Amino acid sequence: MSNLPLLSLLIFAPWVFALILALSPKLGRTFALVGSLNTLVLGLVALTHFDPAAGLQFVERHNWIEPLNITYHLGLDGMSLLLVLLTGIIAPIALLASWNEKRDTRLFGALFLVLQGAALGVFLALDFFPWFICWELSLVPAYFLIRLWGGPRATAAAYQFVIYTIGGSVFMLAAFAALYASTGTLNFTELAALRANGALDAALSPTLATVVFAGVLIGLAVKVPLFPFHTWLPATYAEAPTGASMFLTGVMSKMGVYGFLRILWPLFPAQLQAWATPLLWLALAGVVLGAFAALVQRDLKRVIAYSSVNHLSYCLLALFAVASAPGSNPAAATAALNGTLLQMFNHGLSAAALFACIGMLETRNGGRRGLHDFGGVRTALPVFAGFCGVALFSSLGLPGLNGFVGEFLIFRGVFGFAPVVTAIATLGLLATALFLLTLWQRVFHGPTRGDVASFAPLAASEKLTLIPLVVLMFLFGILPQLLIGLVNPLVTTWALNLP
Repeated sequence: MSNLPLLSLLIFAPWVFALILALSPKLGRTFALVGSLNTLVLGLVALTHFDPAAGLQFVERHNWIEPLNITYHLGLDGMSLLLVLLTGIIAPIALLASWNEKRDTRLFGALFLVLQGAALGVFLALDFFPWFICWELSLVPAYFLIRLWGGPRATAAAYQFVIYTIGGSVFMLAAFAALYASTGTLNFTELAALRANGALDAALSPTLATVVFAGVLIGLAVKVPLFPFHTWLPATYAEAPTGASMFLTGVMSKMGVYGFLRILWPLFPAQLQAWATPLLWLALAGVVLGAFAALVQRDLKRVIAYSSVNHLSYCLLALFAVASAPGSNPAAATAALNGTLLQMFNHGLSAAALFACIGMLETRNGGRRGLHDFGGVRTALPVFAGFCGVALFSSLGLPGLNGFVGEFLIFRGVFGFAPVVTAIATLGLLATALFLLTLWQRVFHGPTRGDVASFAPLAASEKLTLIPLVVLMFLFGILPQLLIGLVNPLVTTWALNLP
């Protein structure tokens, strides 16, 4: 295994499949699905050879642009393995959810595979240059998937998505240009070593360090998104086709949180601590206002979109709470950071399942997906209602399902640093229960509305979309140690070595 470029295979295999698919008119959605599944297969291979206590593994490092000291540097730790596995699960399931897409399935599949490879590049690259290439490359297929296969307002949503994200990336690119000019390297591990021995602080004046930190922060905050940079998200998720919505919320939204942990956490701890209090309150605003915004929506996809703002804000709440008083409470820090990584993974499963369920309802209801357009779906489609119910209660955080564990650890950890903020954040939990139970009651119970009684039963591809997600929700709800075991050694190291 040591001689196998496993991480390069993870990134480039989807792109090779995409190229073959684009050039071969006889191939179609089945080939795209096979190409997408390779990530899960290779991720499981990595898992079987992975030692959670050994740090970065499967490392590949080659000089790329020597005059600029740019390297092709890949590595895998517990956090990135968790996200590789999440990508390997969500991507093929999102393609299955798009199985009945009629228009240009070859192009759809090829764009999806390019997006998948770009996301993997973000999770595996350890040099800013290839990392940023993959970060920006992910926008291109995402734009076209939204623009060409999205809803009636897809054009405006796609433009807004790209402009917001590129706008944030400009600040981040400028910040790393200043960092390179001061240090001569863009390599994350080298920069972390410079910070550890004090050379990074010596190379950057306090003002420049703050400016660089702010630039990177803005780029990552837009991607998560952190309140108030979230305004692009509801329209984008609502107008994107079902498979793209699943991947956007399940995988791409995790790229921003990953960037906080991979870049800001090790490189700018002092600045992060200095800014932690206002950032903590912004994250709290995302938790509470995201949930209450979901409560007043009438478009089902917008409900789940705002729910994503709420759930991802829990991750940021934990990060900023720990950063506000580093080293003061290692046990709480360990709980909060473990909860953050579990929340990233588990939210990807539940949110993707909810978007899949809404897409199935929308298809059967002539494109309508309003909260009041349905009723009595449980009577017409009891099996489908069961699948949706599991996904809803997972998102709500019901004990026994995967959504509970991450949120519990986050609240347990954040309470050790900011008890007042934790108490206010419970309002977000209350609003989450209200809007999810309202959705469940209005859509699945009561008298049937419109054509609900004639809804077609689930097709084989739809069952294959939902069954794996539901099984994993139960599995990781009952046995969360399967995930915690991958990341806890890494998290413990972070918690014990906070500056």
